[in-house]
Amino acid sequence: MQRLLLSGTALITLAAVAPAQAEGYFNRIASFATPENMAEGQDRTRETSPEIIAATGDGMTLVYTDSPLGVLGFVDIADPANPLPGGTLALEGEPTSVDVIRRTAFVGVNTSESYTAPSGHLLAVDVDSRAELGRCDLGGQPDSIAAAPGGAFIAVAIENERDEDLNDGMIPQMPAGNVTIVPLSDGRLDCDAMIVADLTGLADIAPDDPEPEFVDVNADGEIVVTLQENNHIAVLSAAGEVLAHFPAGAVDLAGIDVAEEGAFRFDSAQPGRLREPDSVAWLNRNRFAMANEGDYTGGARGWTIFGKDGTEIYESGTSFEEALIRIGHYPEGRSANKGVEPESIADGRFDGVQYVFVGSERGSIVGVYAMEDGAPRLHQLLPSGIAPEGILPLPGRNLLVTANEADLGEDGGVRAHVMIYTYGDAAPVYPTITTEGMDELVGFNALSGLAAHPEQAGRLYAVNDSFMALQPRIYEIDATATPARIIGYRDVTRDGAPAQKLDLEGIVALPDGGFWLASEGRTDRLVPHALYRVDADGVIEEEVAFPPELLAVERRFGAEGITMVGDTLWIAIQREWADDPADHVKLVSYNTETGAWGAVHYPKDTPEAGWIGLSGITAHGDHVYIVERDNQIGAAARTKKLYRVPLSGMTPADLGGDLPVVSKELVRDLLPDLASYNGYVQDKVEGFAIDVEGTGYAVTDNDGVDDHSGETLFWSIGRM
Repeated sequence: MQRLLLSGTALITLAAVAPAQAEGYFNRIASFATPENMAEGQDRTRETSPEIIAATGDGMTLVYTDSPLGVLGFVDIADPANPLPGGTLALEGEPTSVDVIRRTAFVGVNTSESYTAPSGHLLAVDVDSRAELGRCDLGGQPDSIAAAPGGAFIAVAIENERDEDLNDGMIPQMPAGNVTIVPLSDGRLDCDAMIVADLTGLADIAPDDPEPEFVDVNADGEIVVTLQENNHIAVLSAAGEVLAHFPAGAVDLAGIDVAEEGAFRFDSAQPGRLREPDSVAWLNRNRFAMANEGDYTGGARGWTIFGKDGTEIYESGTSFEEALIRIGHYPEGRSANKGVEPESIADGRFDGVQYVFVGSERGSIVGVYAMEDGAPRLHQLLPSGIAPEGILPLPGRNLLVTANEADLGEDGGVRAHVMIYTYGDAAPVYPTITTEGMDELVGFNALSGLAAHPEQAGRLYAVNDSFMALQPRIYEIDATATPARIIGYRDVTRDGAPAQKLDLEGIVALPDGGFWLASEGRTDRLVPHALYRVDADGVIEEEVAFPPELLAVERRFGAEGITMVGDTLWIAIQREWADDPADHVKLVSYNTETGAWGAVHYPKDTPEAGWIGLSGITAHGDHVYIVERDNQIGAAARTKKLYRVPLSGMTPADLGGDLPVVSKELVRDLLPDLASYNGYVQDKVEGFAIDVEGTGYAVTDNDGVDDHSGETLFWSIGRM
């Protein structure tokens, strides 16, 4: 069934809703890959993971914890648009958290030999000389630390975390945690005056085993601490007295997806879902906000504001997750767990406006909320690296920083990053495409093929690939809006149900409202290499299997794009099959009137590393335009290019014989386009189309937010 659902708010962008007063916006200006901090000659393939991040008092140097490497990392952001490596400092253990007072870094270091024998210390380090200034034995495993405003003390959450493989991860698992308060005397650690605040007997869940997760300190020196596994919160005085404590509570979730099945189905509920908060941040002397990541029994998919007396002031419910769904950042593969998993939270005042920043660990987005009369309003959604763990507002420099912990280098993926944003008058760059304005909650991801409406300028269509195996769709896009708007969709169906065994990678729109679709096959998974003719509602009317001559030389990486010239469909095969010479792939032809098949050879670029393949083909004027890309990502990316081939040279020969080789002409290097978003360079430029007025559009595939930042980049390259 075709669904074209557009409400009257369609022309209002997410970030352009008129606020009560003029506000600026955040835009990413730089990304720093933390392997660059390793010294020359060191093995940069090692895993690195920036987690908690802080800055010197002047905001010029970033300091972050890196648990896998066992180091403290430093980044010079004197020029924030061009961050420079500041090197690392090796530590005697695992750094878990850091805060900085002026130019002294205080670091929690875990040295535990086992879960039952936890240990660690609080370390003070001079940022300039990297010299140790002092250390205090904490008697347990530190997790979060926070410096009191004014520098009177350091609060440390001693978690003494549980063994997740023991008793199915359930608590109690002794020893119990606590909050340790370490006074500072003239900026130096006063270990002899440490205070250990006892938190046992407070929570309803495992009261004898409190597991403090995160701490923050307000202007009055009061400490708020989350006990995540206990689903509890406590407020302490600077002397360690328990001023208040209360359960973190639960949320009734409705309209959520709880099945990991390759489809968006926002029709389930989780009543009484425990919040189990992770990060917490004071918003003023009396209120704090917390990110409800969840642990082993909970996770409320949102964030909450409490008064320090336990009064619930605000609950986001599912609204935060729904905002991520609309911009393609919903991790369908985490539906059965905790959805977008809000984990990090911070606040800062920019140009007189207080903002709360909420980081989604699994959606890799930072939600920016403006506080108006104490009530939050979603102002922006910022793209981050994979799994933002630390968020650092620097209002004095109009900067925001995120530390993104996922390092996928071992699997050939992107490395871990620190990302930097500036606050100013410029309009928000992200998101680039959204379903905002539709009457129902509609998600999208893994966009692959792209096609233009045959008659309407700025109207495009996209398909999703096999990541959404149970929900193959054709999305309709209004590319004239900013950001581009998905305004409708058609499910691709067979016999009244979503069609199975498809991997849609190419689409071409027909004058009668129907489409031809190209599906990339995998014989080992019983997915056929085939073309599909569907009607205007997405119903499959005709299935055309690849002929035996092609299937006899089949390899993986088949049809990646489709276009139509007259009665002939042209299909771009991504990589070489068994009978292709090196660096040559087939452009396969299929005459829809006669049923005749043929092909030409297309000469690919030679890769510097990995492989190069085709990922899109579209006809316009006297040429077909073809996207070539390598499978490299981030700093390793080299080939993301748009070529064109004259139609006059595309005379197909019979399959199985010698094929003519077409000539190609470079139209545009797409690497600068991808780099202009100031994140890491995306690897998969998967769709390209040219509308009836000659404007070219491209889109990237976000792999269903699976080991990916979730960013979908949709942009125009202008008139061809």
